[in-house]
Amino acid sequence: MELRRGQVAVVTGAASGIGRALAVELSRRGLHLALCDVDADGLADTVGRCEGRGVKVTSASVDVADRAAVFAWAEDVVAEHGAVHLVVNNAGVALTATVDQMTEEDARWLVDINLWGVVHGTQAFLPHLLGAREGHVVNVSSVFGLVGIPTQSAYCAAKFAVRGFTDSLRVELEAGDTGVSCTTVHPGGIRTNIVRNARTHGSADAIAGARSEMIRNFDRAARTSPERAATRILGAVERDRRRLLIGPDARVYDVVARLPAAVGQRILVAGTRWRSVAARP
Repeated sequence: MELRRGQVAVVTGAASGIGRALAVELSRRGLHLALCDVDADGLADTVGRCEGRGVKVTSASVDVADRAAVFAWAEDVVAEHGAVHLVVNNAGVALTATVDQMTEEDARWLVDINLWGVVHGTQAFLPHLLGAREGHVVNVSSVFGLVGIPTQSAYCAAKFAVRGFTDSLRVELEAGDTGVSCTTVHPGGIRTNIVRNARTHGSADAIAGARSEMIRNFDRAARTSPERAATRILGAVERDRRRLLIGPDARVYDVVARLPAAVGQRILVAGTRWRSVAARP
């Protein structure tokens, strides 16, 4: 899909990270914006960075896990902007816990946002794209939607599901000759706050140690800026890419995912054990 001045783009999770970078870049290109997040202060900051470029920017505090709220927001967006051309379902959260430590409450919290938020955003805006026979949906998965990672079972489950959901949507849209398309995005380490804001489980000391190690590992791996990720995503939209890998680590995980399970998982086990040894004082 060609991105043109005057089109309307919807971005969830726009208060920081990739969502903010996308909003700023889209405003620079002259697209009008409808933004949402639960972080009111961060969202206001993003709006301020996008205004003053001759585009209309609207924002709303929306919990994407709340289906009724997302559908109501979609109706408000169409009423205020008159149309929608690009929808980016980006909002997401993180949880670090082994399967035996993970609570049902936290698992449901993550899946409600990372999976159902994508489903809600897609279903709420898709009828407007289909009615216009033009538009593109971008659903953000992760490299953890390619391989299973220890302490990330809920996150991987949700991100694998986003990948399957969006792949199915793509086939439906093409088979129906709808004029609408979609892309699944698999970012690797992007310099955002998602890990610092992640929920963790265990004793207080264990949580503190796990969080510190997790942040150190993430900072070492996060080689891609949100701005670079945003540019890559918009390029994928314009080239109608089915799937986008962002970052050198994403390409590594993609290779591991293509190996026989016994080989790929042994590589992951070895890497996990090495990090555990390296982290010891």
